[in-house]
Amino acid sequence: MGLNGIIDTDSLNVAGLEIINIHGFLELLIRFSLNLAVIMILVRWLYYTATRRKDYLFTYILISNIVFLLCFLLENVKLQIGFALGLFAIFGILRYRTNAIPIKEMTYLFLIIGISVINALTSSGTTLIDLLFSNIIIILITFSMEKVWLLKHESSKFIVYDRLELIKPEKYKELVNDLQLRTGISNIKRVEVERINFLRNTCDLTIFYEATQPETETFNEEIKSGNDVND
Repeated sequence: MGLNGIIDTDSLNVAGLEIINIHGFLELLIRFSLNLAVIMILVRWLYYTATRRKDYLFTYILISNIVFLLCFLLENVKLQIGFALGLFAIFGILRYRTNAIPIKEMTYLFLIIGISVINALTSSGTTLIDLLFSNIIIILITFSMEKVWLLKHESSKFIVYDRLELIKPEKYKELVNDLQLRTGISNIKRVEVERINFLRNTCDLTIFYEATQPETETFNEEIKSGNDVND
């Protein structure tokens, strides 16, 4: 059989794969660099500085790169829009199965997938200026929402509370004062009663407050008798 069945010296193919296409490789390099730069601005700067969630930072960067390479390298399969929409559906349904992803994290997931698909599948009729404008406008909108309009974030905490006598509507102010004293959170905006357990003489509360600084993680607090706060 010889090497002619494997290597085509005329077109520089190896086992059906072209060794190099300078034009195609440069296009891949430029698109990938643009996509990675935009994702790093959105995820590493805007998202991470606001939430400090390293797990989602890791996930978003890897998903973005994989989606981009999938779309770009399979562009010639002619799946185009159907393939892109399929990716949206897969990641939208997945939700990582173990825990429900918060709405903000789901929005960022949709955002990084959308940007990766745009940067990978834009047609030859789209100019570089058009592509840059699309990425820049997405960054500006996200920046204005994250850093300007929503400068003060409303956070929430779940609490198991033991003073049932304070959950009455007429004692709401006293309840808020007690929660502020025992949790150390001074800017509680509202309190919602989720469930009451008369057997244990406790109730489940969700407190909402303004968090001007990003929190490293969400956690549950159980408030027991006295002024002790335990995790």
